[in-house]
Amino acid sequence: MTALTYRAALDALGERGRFGIRLGLGRTRALLRELGDPHLAVRGALVAGTNGKGSVLALAGAALEAAGYRVGTTPKPHLVTYRERLQIDGRPVDAVTFARLVGMVLPAAERVARRLGEPTEFELLTAIVFRWFAEQRPDVALVEVGLGGRLDATHAWDGGVAVITNVALDHTDRLGPTIESIAREKAAIIERGDRAVTGASGSALSIVRRRARRLDVPLTEVEPAPLVGWDRDAIEVALPRLGRTRIGLRGRHQAANVAVADALLDALAAARTATTPPDARRIGYGRAAWPGRLELVEHGGREVMLDGAHNPAGAEALAVALDDLRPFLAAGPLTFVMAAMSDKDVAGVVAALAGASGLTGGRVVCTTLEVPRALPADELAAIWAAHAPDVATETVSTVDAALDRALATGPGTIVVAGSLYLVGAVRARIVDDPSLRDPEEAGP
Repeated sequence: MTALTYRAALDALGERGRFGIRLGLGRTRALLRELGDPHLAVRGALVAGTNGKGSVLALAGAALEAAGYRVGTTPKPHLVTYRERLQIDGRPVDAVTFARLVGMVLPAAERVARRLGEPTEFELLTAIVFRWFAEQRPDVALVEVGLGGRLDATHAWDGGVAVITNVALDHTDRLGPTIESIAREKAAIIERGDRAVTGASGSALSIVRRRARRLDVPLTEVEPAPLVGWDRDAIEVALPRLGRTRIGLRGRHQAANVAVADALLDALAAARTATTPPDARRIGYGRAAWPGRLELVEHGGREVMLDGAHNPAGAEALAVALDDLRPFLAAGPLTFVMAAMSDKDVAGVVAALAGASGLTGGRVVCTTLEVPRALPADELAAIWAAHAPDVATETVSTVDAALDRALATGPGTIVVAGSLYLVGAVRARIVDDPSLRDPEEAGP
């Protein structure tokens, strides 16, 4: 094992980023074998889908915790600290343990590289997750797929329950140009002996059905729960066996995610992994939190909404939520702070956001993230000008300066959206969470 400080561990993982994204299971399976197959020590659900994966993890995890289970989760991407990607009961792994785990996995990666090529950053992270879970022995693991499903590193694990939230166009360069091709990649996480759940519809649902039928896997198909109402902080839905239930996540799209989460819990019970009684589900769904997704915070006397909205489906959900929440938000026009990645469908995102009626009379502050794939602020502003010429748009060079510019306007709610990298940068500045503070140096 290599002894590392926390900062050195982060650098070692980051250095793996130069190997890019290389889909395939061979290196991950070899890494896990080198570590003693730690993934076999835990059962739970593997969750794929275009949108909603994190919300489903948050909802199901909160209900399981309310039922008394220790729950391991793998939310991604992280917002403030890399340690957010490894959590038990909502608490990130500590810095010393993280450094130790990285030091344990790096020698295994070197041995695997001689035979199969260099493992990528995400492949190492997947091995680290399961090594930690094997040590901590959570009662249930809820693991979020990184990209697609069939060849994603997380698919080296089969927890007994496979979930596909929905299917929309995203990552078409790697998953294929059509809904059907993407659905095939995601449906591949269903393995013989599993129980499966999906909220997919249309042609994607047909493909998920075929996969489940071919492997003789029981499949639960769910539609969004009927929406009963909403207020500033939550929605209310009608769920089977629970009736009217408060969901502690904003946005009517959460009616679809809670239906999937509820069916996921049923599947865990059928698989004899965990049983979540109705009262625990009600409590958990009401307590659920998902940072950076329609999250409202106060800063500098202003109301700030944080939401990733990095693809057209997510942007449409944000636009609808803003219109629904308008009566509960601060009076005055909306001010958007936005940045985006150049490899995303930015035009589709902007077109969806421009459809929000609350943007009338508002303004957009465009900025650029300090990451290689960032879209320049002037190009983002040009896209806004093409899709919403009546909306005032300006460019600001840095994220901090863009937020300061938005705070200087007023009144009205500030909406930070377009990239989870942007949301993370802003959240790190305006939300003080001690569990997310990284030490300058922490090692064994």
